Amino acid sequence: MRSLQLCCFLLVSCCLVSQLYASTDAIFYESFDELPFEGSWIVSEKEDYSGEWKHSKSEGHDDYGLLVSDKARKYAIVKELEKPVELKDGTIVLQFEVRLQNGLECGGAYLKYLRPQEAGWTAKGFDNESPYSIMFGPDKCGATNKVHFILKHKNPKSGEYIEHHLKFPPSVPSDKLTHVYTAVLKPNNELAILIDGEEKKKANFLSAEDFEPALIPAKTIPDPDDKKPEDWDEREKIPDPEATKPDDWDEDAPMEILDEEAEKPEGWLDDEPEEIDDPEAVKPEDWDDEEDGEWESPKIDNPKCESAPGCGEWRRPLKRNPAYKGKWHAPLIDNPAYKGIWKPREIPNPDYFELEKPDFEPIAAIGIEIWTMQDGILFDNILIASDEKTAAEIRDTTWKPKFKVEEEKQKAEEPVRPGGLKGIQKAVFDVLYKIADVPFLANYKEKVLELIEKAETQPNITIGVIVSVIVVFFSILLKLLFGGKKATNKVTVAPEKKEEGEASNTAEGEGEGEGEEEEKTEDAAAAPRRRTRRDT
Repeated sequence: MRSLQLCCFLLVSCCLVSQLYASTDAIFYESFDELPFEGSWIVSEKEDYSGEWKHSKSEGHDDYGLLVSDKARKYAIVKELEKPVELKDGTIVLQFEVRLQNGLECGGAYLKYLRPQEAGWTAKGFDNESPYSIMFGPDKCGATNKVHFILKHKNPKSGEYIEHHLKFPPSVPSDKLTHVYTAVLKPNNELAILIDGEEKKKANFLSAEDFEPALIPAKTIPDPDDKKPEDWDEREKIPDPEATKPDDWDEDAPMEILDEEAEKPEGWLDDEPEEIDDPEAVKPEDWDDEEDGEWESPKIDNPKCESAPGCGEWRRPLKRNPAYKGKWHAPLIDNPAYKGIWKPREIPNPDYFELEKPDFEPIAAIGIEIWTMQDGILFDNILIASDEKTAAEIRDTTWKPKFKVEEEKQKAEEPVRPGGLKGIQKAVFDVLYKIADVPFLANYKEKVLELIEKAETQPNITIGVIVSVIVVFFSILLKLLFGGKKATNKVTVAPEKKEEGEASNTAEGEGEGEGEEEEKTEDAAAAPRRRTRRDT
C-alpha cells in the first residue's frame, strides 16, 4: 500500500513539474475564459473604430472567445504585455485561433504584435498607424486570400521601418470551423507557418526568394544613367530584303466572291416581301400626328414565307475566293545585326548592407486592428511561447477537441450526396487550393483563387474552372521545362501588321496609311455576314 501511495505521489509530482515547466515556456497566454475582458484588453477610443467587441461563446461550445459582433465596421483592441518579448534570441512561437462563424468574404482576422509605446502609440489611441513588429493572420477580400506574415524591419542604413511581406503565403481555409494559426521564428533565421498544426510554408528571413522586398538589398542595381546605344538592334528577325512578291500573288483579290453555281431554290416567292404590316395593329387613341408623327403599322414576318424557301429578290450567296491570298509580306530571316535585348549595366548598390540576423523589434503588446464586412469572427487562445512543444500541447488540448466536434457537425449537416459527389467536390477544391500555392504560379495566384472561389459558389461552372486551372498549371510547367519558345524554321512568314511595323525602323513610316487601310478592308471582309433567307 505504501509503495502504491509513493508511486501515486511521484506521478502527481511529475505532472505538476511538467505543467510548471510548460507554463514557463508560455510567455503569454490568453484563453478569454475569465470575465470581464475589458479590464485587461483596451478598446481603442478612436472615432473610426465603432465595432463592438463581445466576450462570447464559440457556437456549439462552452469555450469563450473575443467576438467581432457587427458587420461592416472597423475594430481595434489591444492587450499590453507585462514586459516586452525579445525576438532576437532563441525560438519564438506566435499562435492563435480564429473561427469565421459566418464565413469571410471581405475582411481581416489577423493580429498585430506591437512595438513598445516609446515608438509612438497609446492603447486608447491604437489604430492602423500604431507601429508593429509583426503582423500575422488571415486576410481575404476579392482576389486576396492569404495568411499574412509581415515583418516591419528597420533599415540599418536609412533608419526607415519597411514592411517585408512573406511571398506565396498559404491560403485561408474556406469553411466556418475553428482553425489555429502558428508562426515559428527560429534562431537560424527560418520561419515556419502552420495551419492546424500542419506546416504550410517554410521561409528564410534573409532570402530574397521568400520576402518582398528582401531584407538585404541587392548588391548591384541597374545603372540609372546608362543609355541604350542608338545602333543597338533588338530585332531577332527581319524581313528578307532579297525576297520578292510572286507574280501570281494578287493582293486585290477579294476574300469572298459570288457563288456562280448557286441556283434559286424552287418555290422562292419573288413577289412576296419578307415582312408585312401587322393586320391586327390599331393606331393608339392618344396618338397625335402633329406631335408623334405619322403613325405606321408595326411589321411582322410574312406568314407566306414560313412555308417557302424564301421571299423577295433572290441574290447569289457569297463563297470564299480560292484565289484570295491577302497582302504579301516578305518572309522573316535571322537578323545579322541582332544584339539581344539591351539591359543597363550593373553598378554597386549604394544602399546595400549585410545582415547576419534580422534586427527584430521587441513585442510589447498584442493588437487586433481590422476592417471586416462579416460578423461572427471569434478570436481565442492567443499564445506567445518559447517552445514549439508548448504550442503543440495547447493546440491538442484547446483547438483539436473543438475542431473535431465542429467537423462532425458539419458532416451531419451536409451529408454526402449519392455517389459521393459532395465529398469529391471538396477533395477537388482542396487540391486546387494547393495548386494555387505552388510558387511558380505566383504571378497567376490571385486569378486562380478568384476562379476557384467563383466555382465554389457556382457549381455549374466547376468543371470549366477545373479545366482552366489544369491548363494554366501545365502550360506554365511546360514553359519552365522547355524555355517557353517554340521551334521555328530559319525562314518564316511575317505577321501582317505588327512584325512589319517593328521591323521597318528605317522606312520612315512609308506606306503605313495604305497598309492600315488594306488591313481594315480585310478585317471587314473576314467578319461573318448576316445572311437573310434570300441568300439560301
